[in-house]
Amino acid sequence: MACSVASMLFVTICTLSLFLSVASAAASVEGRTRPFKRVYAFGDSFTDTGNTKNAEGPSGFGHVSNSPYGTTFFNHSTNRYSDGRLVIDFVAEDLSLPYLPPYRHSKGNDTFGVNFAVAGSTAINHLFFVKNNLSLDITPQSIQTQMIWFNRYLESQECEESKCKDFNDTLFWFGEIGVNDYAYTLGSTVPDDTIRKLAISSVSRALQALLDKGAKYLVVQGLPLTGCLTLSMYLAPPDDRDDIGCVKSVNNQSYYHNLVLQNKLQEFRKQYPQAVILYADYFNAYRTVMKNPTKYGFKEVFNVCCGSGEPPYNFSVFGTCGTPNTTACSNPSQYINWDGVHLTEAMYKVISSMFLQGNFTQPPFNFMLEKKERLG
Repeated sequence: MACSVASMLFVTICTLSLFLSVASAAASVEGRTRPFKRVYAFGDSFTDTGNTKNAEGPSGFGHVSNSPYGTTFFNHSTNRYSDGRLVIDFVAEDLSLPYLPPYRHSKGNDTFGVNFAVAGSTAINHLFFVKNNLSLDITPQSIQTQMIWFNRYLESQECEESKCKDFNDTLFWFGEIGVNDYAYTLGSTVPDDTIRKLAISSVSRALQALLDKGAKYLVVQGLPLTGCLTLSMYLAPPDDRDDIGCVKSVNNQSYYHNLVLQNKLQEFRKQYPQAVILYADYFNAYRTVMKNPTKYGFKEVFNVCCGSGEPPYNFSVFGTCGTPNTTACSNPSQYINWDGVHLTEAMYKVISSMFLQGNFTQPPFNFMLEKKERLG
C-alpha cells in the first residue's frame, strides 16, 4: 500500500510540475509582443506540416505517416517530412506563435494562421507534366492549387477579424517551390530554361495575387542547394561534382533559378513600394553549412539518417524512410540529410536561424520587424 501511495504521489507531483512548466511557458509566450498576429505559408514538402495526410487522389507519400518521422521532437509522425520541426515551425516559435496547422486538417484552429504547403507540389500547373507525359500522377497539386485553397479559406472566414481585408498583421511565408518541377523532367527533352521560365512565371502570378490582395510582409525562399541532397548524389555520375563535392549540374539549376527569382522580386519591390519583400537565400545558407559542417555540429553531410542501402549514403530509392526494412540513426542532430530528399530538424534549425537572426535574407528579417513596429 505504501509503495502504491508513493507511486501515486510521485505521478501527481510530476504531472503538476509538467502542468506548471507548460503554463509558465505559455504565459511567457503570451507576455511577449507578437510582431505578427498570423502567418500564411505556401510551398512544398520542405514547408508542409501535414497536408499530405490522407491526401485526396493518388499519393506516394504514405510513408511519412510512419515512424521514425517526427520522433525527434513530436515523438510521433505529424506528416512533416523530417524527424522533427521544419523551418516554418522555427519561424512560428520565433514569432511567439503556435505551429501552423495544415489547411486540410486545421480543425478550426486557425487563429494564428494556416499552412497551405503540400509535399510534391510544383510551381508549374500539373497539366503541363501530364501533357508532356512526365507525371507520376501522385502529386496533382501546384502553387495554383494552394492559391485556390487560400481563396476558399478567405471566403470561409467571411472577413472575420480582418483576415481577408486587412493583412497589416499578417506574414506571408512563401516556402521554396520548384525543385519538383526540375526533378519531374529529369531525363526528358524538356530543357531547364523552359522549366525555369514557366516556374518563375507561375510563382510570380501567385505572389502578385497576394500583393494585389494587400499583403504587406512577404518572405520568399529560393531553392536550396539541391545538388547536395542525397538523392542527387545517388543518381548523378561521379564526375558531376562541384567544389564542395555536390552535384554540379543540379546545383546550377537551382542557382540560375534563384537569380531569375531575385530579379522578379526586385521588380515587385518597385511595383509595390508599400510592401516589404524579403528573399530568403536558402542556397547560400545551405552552402555555408556544407563548407564547414562541423562548425554547426554536423558529422554526416551526405549519408542519410533514415533509409536503407549500401554505403556511402545508406540510401535506396526502393527503401524509403518509413517503409519496412529501413532504419534510423540514433543521433539525427549530427546529420544534414534525413531521408535523402529532406533535411533533419537540426539542419532546418540552423537554416531558420540564418534567416531570422543571420544575414541570409535580403533585406534582413530584422528590417521587416523594425518596419512593422514603426507602422504599428
